Amino acid sequence: MKHGLIAILPLAAGAAIYGFAFGLLAAQVGFPWWGVGFMSAIVHAGSSQIVAVEQFANSSAIIGAALAGATLNLRYIGIVASLSEILKELPLPLKIVAIHITGDENWALTMAERARSPSIGAPFLMGSGLAMISVWTFSTIMGAVVGTILPDLEKFGLGFAFTAAFIAMGRSLWKGTPNLIPWLSAFTFTVIAVMFGLPQAYAIVIGATVGLLFSCFIRVKQGRLP
Repeated sequence: MKHGLIAILPLAAGAAIYGFAFGLLAAQVGFPWWGVGFMSAIVHAGSSQIVAVEQFANSSAIIGAALAGATLNLRYIGIVASLSEILKELPLPLKIVAIHITGDENWALTMAERARSPSIGAPFLMGSGLAMISVWTFSTIMGAVVGTILPDLEKFGLGFAFTAAFIAMGRSLWKGTPNLIPWLSAFTFTVIAVMFGLPQAYAIVIGATVGLLFSCFIRVKQGRLP
């Protein structure tokens, strides 16, 4: 577990930066610091939290915000499935904890390390996951505390932090040209939905769903899905 905790620290430092920015802006739109911390610990998904805060602040599409967050995190179905071999020896309560603290960063690091050394398993995953969720929760709380003290951050241009965080997360998920068609289709359908007056949260759901369908179709054509 210690190995995973130490190995993830460089990635955790990067997550802390946009976690702090998220906390700042969440506080600016009215979220209390304890609410931000609770969300970070329970949801533990930066993209979903960003969408939720934006939608709760700017519209009444609460169900749409929840659906948008869930759709953005559909990738975790595949992530959790890929961990079946690693988690198979753990008792159910520990499996649930391991799944909850698994994020993009510690999952990717665990799988990369496991490819080099098959002995890497659940302790590494959980150590790196505990480090990530701790850093993420703490950084968002600190951002929220500072955000309640500072004046309106929009005039400093920090309103772009949400977009910047999404760009950073998106760049980490980019796997090259195979992603191009699903990403473009998701973007196109999201823009079209917004142009037709649909609330942004529902537009995200539509775009993500279309992108997922295109991705599945491509994988089937390539023989990577039955």
